[in-house]
Amino acid sequence: MSGLTRVISDECISCGSCEPECPVDAISEGDTQYVIDPELCTDCGACEEVCPVEAISAEE
Repeated sequence: MSGLTRVISDECISCGSCEPECPVDAISEGDTQYVIDPELCTDCGACEEVCPVEAISAEE
């Protein structure tokens, strides 16, 4: 595993579009926005493609 993951920024509007797109169920609803579990994320990018506010990106 490469160790790269996607992250969700504070721009997240909690619309939930990303959660069903994750093939490994790494995305869940957090207290104030959706979050990605870095232990599960495979960096496939499926979530980033459907985010309407571009709040998901590759971790720096």
